[in-house]
Amino acid sequence: MRKNLNQFGYLGWIIGVSALILFVCSSLRHELFQSNAFDLGIFDQAVYLISQGQPPISSFIGFHILGDHATWIFYPLALLYRIYPSVYWLFAVQAAALALGALPTWHLARQAGLKENQAIAIAFAYLLHPLVFNANLFDFHPEVIAVPLILTAVLAARLGQLGWFCLSIILVLGCKEVLSLTVVGMGVWLLLFEKRRLYGAIALCAGLAWFLISTQVIIPFFNSAEAIAMERYSYLGNSVLDIGKNIVFQPGLILGKVFLLSNLEYLLLLLAPVIWGLSPQGLKPLVGAIPCLALNILADYPPQKNLLYQYSLPAVPFLLLAVISSLAAGRGWLQNKRAIILWSLVAFLSLAKFTFFGGKYLESIDTWQATKQAIAQIQTKGSVYTTAQISPHLSNRKLIVFTNGDSPPANLNTFNYVLLNVRHPSWSNTQEFAASLVNQLKNNQQFQLKYERDEVYLFVRIA
Repeated sequence: MRKNLNQFGYLGWIIGVSALILFVCSSLRHELFQSNAFDLGIFDQAVYLISQGQPPISSFIGFHILGDHATWIFYPLALLYRIYPSVYWLFAVQAAALALGALPTWHLARQAGLKENQAIAIAFAYLLHPLVFNANLFDFHPEVIAVPLILTAVLAARLGQLGWFCLSIILVLGCKEVLSLTVVGMGVWLLLFEKRRLYGAIALCAGLAWFLISTQVIIPFFNSAEAIAMERYSYLGNSVLDIGKNIVFQPGLILGKVFLLSNLEYLLLLLAPVIWGLSPQGLKPLVGAIPCLALNILADYPPQKNLLYQYSLPAVPFLLLAVISSLAAGRGWLQNKRAIILWSLVAFLSLAKFTFFGGKYLESIDTWQATKQAIAQIQTKGSVYTTAQISPHLSNRKLIVFTNGDSPPANLNTFNYVLLNVRHPSWSNTQEFAASLVNQLKNNQQFQLKYERDEVYLFVRIA
């Protein structure tokens, strides 16, 4: 008993330290002006507006946040902003959620009969998966909250705890509409392979119902259009229903997209950190990962096949479940705790993008102080026009728009503040475009230049 408590306490320290590291890394990236309007600015603005009792219509996308991905989880997150509105709440929630995934992972390993040292090793394998670290760095995405909840739902199903299972499923569905397909996949696995018929049926029905409600009712109502990501599958159809129909009745459409070297590379990189623990005897849990992997493989959008982004996160719980299943059957290349952790560490060092802090994330360090000082001059909640990378630092307001050289603003007088970095104009811009905006504002009698340093300019509209 005492040994179990010691192991659990050790796991608690691991989770706590991991959460702290993840939070510090995402916060540091943000402080270095490497976060973006898409997606951090969108979500921060929406949560802020909800906390203020205002409609969460993001000025970055021009419609209600529920029209984006039917993500109602932002409403309970807004309670944190009621305490104090800050984007760092999102970083803290993300870090805590990703780190806490190790807890149900450990419980699932012990429940499957693995030794204590093996269970700890599996928890390390989860935390050291490069996708967990990389997704944490890429702004904030609500689907990170679903990762520990998927694992918790499986644990609840295996322990016969119906209430916890249903609660976990409901919260997963609130994180993003497309996660309903992962819930469907999990339901099929529970129903056919785990023989948890009630739990599988609940997940299957809930996932299908929410997919139809969110894609056919909620998103069109708040967005007046299909889900945003539909353009990534335009070769299959112009709507969710068309895509589903064409996949079933015209499977030839997808063959040319499936058998590509880029897809093979993507799958190898995703599996590499846990390949040591996969075996034919333990592959059944991967049924739950099929929807996520299929969406990424079929997408005409390279980031979905890249471990830099969050798109593959829903597959991670099922990869770990497959490893646990293999080890429980006495299979897998590695059985020893030290060997498992060493493999996981090598995979992390090879694929995690911590090296960005020594290079890519320092690209605009020469204007860092000037940008911070300029932001400090904006002391009201007035409207702002600024770059995509500065936007998340000022998105706690009703109107903020990021600069885009392809679609310049029709009227600069709409904004109370214009903050530009000519030296580092951010994506969708050029230095020439930023310099032309500065010249326009200098000649605009409605604006006054309030701050200038290192080619960073802050203009304030005269009342």
